[in-house]
Amino acid sequence: MNPFINKLQPYPFEKLAELKAGVTPPKHLQHIALSIGEPKHEPPAFVLANLRTNMEEIAKYPTTKGSDELRECIAHWLEKRFSLASVNPNTQVLPVNGTREALFSFAQASIDTSKKDALVLSPNPFYQIYEGAAFLAGAEPYFLNCLEQNNFIPDYDSIPESIWKRCQLLFICTPGNPTGSVTNIEQFTKLIELAHRHDFIIASDECYSELYPDEGNPPPGLLQASEIMGNKDFSRCVVFHSLSKRSNLPGLRSGFVAGDARLLEQFLKYRTYHGCAMSIPTQLASIAAWNDEEHVIQNRDYYRQKFSIVHDLLKDHYEISLPDAGFYFWLKTPIVDTDFASRLFAQQNITVLPGRFLSRDINQINPGEGFVRMAMVAEVDECEQAAHRLVEFSKILS
Repeated sequence: MNPFINKLQPYPFEKLAELKAGVTPPKHLQHIALSIGEPKHEPPAFVLANLRTNMEEIAKYPTTKGSDELRECIAHWLEKRFSLASVNPNTQVLPVNGTREALFSFAQASIDTSKKDALVLSPNPFYQIYEGAAFLAGAEPYFLNCLEQNNFIPDYDSIPESIWKRCQLLFICTPGNPTGSVTNIEQFTKLIELAHRHDFIIASDECYSELYPDEGNPPPGLLQASEIMGNKDFSRCVVFHSLSKRSNLPGLRSGFVAGDARLLEQFLKYRTYHGCAMSIPTQLASIAAWNDEEHVIQNRDYYRQKFSIVHDLLKDHYEISLPDAGFYFWLKTPIVDTDFASRLFAQQNITVLPGRFLSRDINQINPGEGFVRMAMVAEVDECEQAAHRLVEFSKILS
């Protein structure tokens, strides 16, 4: 077996299950899960209908590159959403089976294993795929602490030149999981300049980009910044987008990678051997989803309602702020985060994810300690009920 597998840590939810083991919550309270970032809103009915209509297409082999129609649809969406002049659907777009699979496999394809000191830079806290992808590609993860004083964005200016020289791949997550912080155009520009100076790739995980509070102020993206600064071929830049959060279709496993044509050409070659083509029914359903914005606007409105209700109920009892975007509250806990999560489950039958499970100890700091991630994915009334229980729980803690 690949010896790098032994470097993988248990997934955060394995640690959470261990934390909850042996704890019996009150039976009179219905369980409310705020731990897993799985959208619970109804999927668009027209997408489901499209799947049913085209199900017999499952009898055909799909191509790894996907259909022309799907790539053209995605290119048009990118141009409109991020005000891009032109995205070449034939060379700068590649459909993938969700961002999780693509983020992992992109690292396998992009790391030069002949260089034994290769680094993959990642935010900390982070989506655990970044770490696993680095290890299994034969590189070492190098974590960048995301601290409250920097609005949970890494302090890129503090990274030594020696680290940038060893960097082969930089993962960004914007809006961030779990903090909801958004990388701005100026920060993107600085990173693109560094990528060109030190010859590394920027992989921007933007799967939460369509969940934001202000309809007139959507989060910017890496390709948008790239074009603004004159890097119009998106050199060294790739973005990852998904229908999971945008369209409440996590089980469809549909997303895309877009950006530098040179990189995507090699990634396509890798994926051809990897054997991960998107089924034709999924492609057709994806086209329908990417072509419609009305359901996405409605989706954002649902999240706004929940964030407003929960924030207003909790703000006098906890240190809590509305995120820049995404669907998580990054709640500061008045006691140790693991104790908070365990006691909350025991007393209120609510599951949240301790921040330390999403982070690593770096420079004697675990930036997730003292926080819990709360996913506002359930229906409005369930989120409101959770907030009322959290208020009751705060009275016990005080």
